[in-house]
Amino acid sequence: MKLLSPVKLGPLELKNRMAMSALTRCRAIAGNVPNPLAITYYSQRATAGLIITEATQVTPMGQGYPNTPGIYSDEQVQGWRKVTDAVHQAGGKIVLQLWHVGRVSLPEYHNGQLPVAPSALPMQGQLHTPQFVKKDIPTPRALETAEIAEVVSQFKKGAENAKAAGFDGVEIHGANGYLLEQFTKSGDNHRADTYGGTLENRLRFPLEVVDAVISVWGADRVGYRISPHFEGYASSDANPVETYTRLVEELDKRKIGYLCVKEGANEPKTPDQALTSRLRKVFHQTYMVNQGYNAQTGEAILENGGADIVCYGTLFLANPDLPQRFEKNAPLNAPDPSTFYGGNEKGYTDYPTLS
Repeated sequence: MKLLSPVKLGPLELKNRMAMSALTRCRAIAGNVPNPLAITYYSQRATAGLIITEATQVTPMGQGYPNTPGIYSDEQVQGWRKVTDAVHQAGGKIVLQLWHVGRVSLPEYHNGQLPVAPSALPMQGQLHTPQFVKKDIPTPRALETAEIAEVVSQFKKGAENAKAAGFDGVEIHGANGYLLEQFTKSGDNHRADTYGGTLENRLRFPLEVVDAVISVWGADRVGYRISPHFEGYASSDANPVETYTRLVEELDKRKIGYLCVKEGANEPKTPDQALTSRLRKVFHQTYMVNQGYNAQTGEAILENGGADIVCYGTLFLANPDLPQRFEKNAPLNAPDPSTFYGGNEKGYTDYPTLS
């Protein structure tokens, strides 16, 4: 089974081609420090060839959900260090996903200040406050041109802190309607300065973040996640094929360690808009795919050369020993959506293994 075969990811030797995708769990209660249960949660899943942590904000302004972990304080670094030590002791590899939600947030997370974004565009929808009360998302404040360099430096500091916390690398979250994707997509970015308008300008900030993170880790320990067809949080792009082909060409020039493409089978509106196979030809380092794969479809895309690694989300959430279950064709635990976000060990560290 190719899913269970080893693979090299930059300098990392992975024991299989199954990655655990980033999964927000909202359990970092005190100071946005990983909950002590996170040590158990992640080490249980060291069976993955690579663990990608839950999205982790690089600054308090990057938070938009209750109890998500950060990587900007000494306490957070120490909390994550306990996680990485446990994963490594269990024989796993783990990278930290660096995150800034941008406009997908509420003033309640920022001492009453508006969330920031490339442009002050209204968006419909609601988010949970820190007390898990739903509120309408406000129109954000557009970042001033002079402020953007500070956000880049926050990503760089997050990368430095991830290194201090003992991670094996980092993944930059450029997907799911968050800040880097807001700058990338034409429907989200209406700026008139050097960070908006043309495609080159819209890619400027994301690529500055990439270059800053590479300066800390080296290119081969940096990954980047994209979701070209994501339309949540009012996200849109007039030409995702052009936009993401150009972005991935730039990422390929930098020889980053991997690209993770999140594209569901039914996402593109027409077959010619499908990007997974197209970008596979553009990006020449390790190529990951994510969204909706099972054992059969994951094996098939690897056998067909369409990817090097398959990311699994809720399947890993509910099955800490997912590679063993795939190997034995064993039944899978069903995930419990009612325990995905917030709470304690229920639905977090108590899913049973085969043994």
